[in-house]
Amino acid sequence: MVVGARGGVLRRNNFRRIWLRALAAAGLGDVHFHDLRHTGNTLAATGGATTRELMHRMGHSSVRAALIYQHLVNGRDHQIADYVDGQIKKVKRPPRGPSGT
Repeated sequence: MVVGARGGVLRRNNFRRIWLRALAAAGLGDVHFHDLRHTGNTLAATGGATTRELMHRMGHSSVRAALIYQHLVNGRDHQIADYVDGQIKKVKRPPRGPSGT
């Protein structure tokens, strides 16, 4: 929830003015409030959030919207293979010595 200067709920008719002031203070240009939602869900998807988790974060009951963010993790085959390889190497037993022990 976004609150006003006195801690109260920010009214819709005041939001734009306060949002633009915040952008100017942060040195940002043309950023829409909805961009924050997109960025957050993009980071969640690239961080490994599942489709179900993205749906929950966004408040959607269908997978359609979540799939918009999931496409960003396509092509991670090399990263996934490296991770799996690393997990296997952790549990791989060292070679046995000449005596078989």
